[in-house]
Amino acid sequence: MPLPHKQVYTSEDYWNLPDGQRAELIDGKLYAMAPPNRIHLELVMELSTTIRQYIKDLRGDCKVYPSPFAVNLTANDKVWVEPDISVICDKDKLSDRGCEGAPDWIIEIVSPSSSKNDYAIKLFKYRTAGVREYWIVNPMKKAVQTYIFGDEEDSDLFSFDDEIPVYIFDGLTIKITDLL
Repeated sequence: MPLPHKQVYTSEDYWNLPDGQRAELIDGKLYAMAPPNRIHLELVMELSTTIRQYIKDLRGDCKVYPSPFAVNLTANDKVWVEPDISVICDKDKLSDRGCEGAPDWIIEIVSPSSSKNDYAIKLFKYRTAGVREYWIVNPMKKAVQTYIFGDEEDSDLFSFDDEIPVYIFDGLTIKITDLL
């Protein structure tokens, strides 16, 4: 839900939110972020750990950042998001503030208050910004919607019991039920 008041917010507004208040800036609108529930946090922690360990085992260069981690998708003044998990393989995109440009892989864990943003607004933003892979993990439906963007665009729906292949990492599959 957008926060009321100003007509158009900028990076300055985003970076000057009161301590403890989290929001995302999308097209000049601030969207308040509710605190995550226990399952949400477990999924973020377990997915982040699984992905990070896979990268470490292969001595890869990609980095895994769980939220809160700021991502300026298009390096403009009106879009700062905080995906639940961001995987960034280009270290030149990393700054002290977060990620300047599109991460390679983003995972969002759906909550009742974020559903519209995750399935519509962010899907469009991530696709057009150059994110290569996007997962929407829905604990209420025990489902994962995956999107592959770029030359080989694809979308699939998986259950938590399925082995879900990771497009950007050959050989990595994740079964959500094994993580919980």
